[in-house]
Amino acid sequence: MTDPATPSAQPLSAVRLDIPGGAEVTHRDVAANGARFHIAELGDGPLVLLLHGFPQFWWTWRHQLTALADAGFRAVAMDLRGVGGSDRTPRGYDPANLALDITGVIRSLGEPDAALVGHDLGGYLAWTAAAMRPKLVRRLAVSSMPHPRRWRAAMIADVRQSSAMSHIWGFQRPWVPERQLTADDGALVAKLIQDWSGPRPPEEKALENYRRAMCIPSTAHCSIEPYRWMVRSLARPDGIQFNRRMKRPVRVPTLHLHGSLDPVAGVRSAAGSGEYVEAPYRWRLFDGLGHFPHEEDPAAFSAELINWLKDPEPDR
Repeated sequence: MTDPATPSAQPLSAVRLDIPGGAEVTHRDVAANGARFHIAELGDGPLVLLLHGFPQFWWTWRHQLTALADAGFRAVAMDLRGVGGSDRTPRGYDPANLALDITGVIRSLGEPDAALVGHDLGGYLAWTAAAMRPKLVRRLAVSSMPHPRRWRAAMIADVRQSSAMSHIWGFQRPWVPERQLTADDGALVAKLIQDWSGPRPPEEKALENYRRAMCIPSTAHCSIEPYRWMVRSLARPDGIQFNRRMKRPVRVPTLHLHGSLDPVAGVRSAAGSGEYVEAPYRWRLFDGLGHFPHEEDPAAFSAELINWLKDPEPDR
């Protein structure tokens, strides 16, 4: 009998994909924080753990997996809880628990620490993990996502930023967002990615893969549960307590990457995140790119990331 928390064998074929260029990634499951997580792994060396955002899965890092492995790193891209090949659990989608998923995967991989690289929701969780479990995070790189306290302040007080993230407000409705995301074989997924990209959106094949992955049973629901928590907890004790916990500064070298044309997370919202970093902090704005700089210009993104990872003394 199939475990209801795990996608069936047929949908798994939609996420255990090869990557361009012929490199053979290793797909496997690891146990962490009471769940199973699918990872795609390539290369040997210091661990770099890649965290995807919405509405994607591990495959968004296909270009960086190859680039990092070629540069001498052990590159691992994981599917977050409820997405891709990872367990779909009935609960556990608050950021504190999702951050424990990430640090648990680091331990399960047998590593003392990792450089975390997160995009969008993965970036939000990377910020969280670096603040909550600093001993397990060697370096932090975040793309297209402000620090959680900046995100919260912008959603409450910045009308332009709140409007730009109107999809998150829409996620608060019951069941309707799930139906919209899976209608017409996930057509909305492709539309969102195209609308949020700059002039060079991901190729059609990539969009097809993201659509297919979103249509795996329960994925749409699980993928928006973190955003429901983020909004519904704004005035709740658990959300207020999380916001207080995130006052704890990040004390590892941090690289903050952002597209100048990002229509989702505004430059103004993201740029102030350095105030929460008490370590070398580098801000890099990619001119002419949107919300997915790692896919829109993978060569430039990978070069910036790898040069920073290899820099023994990253500047502030």
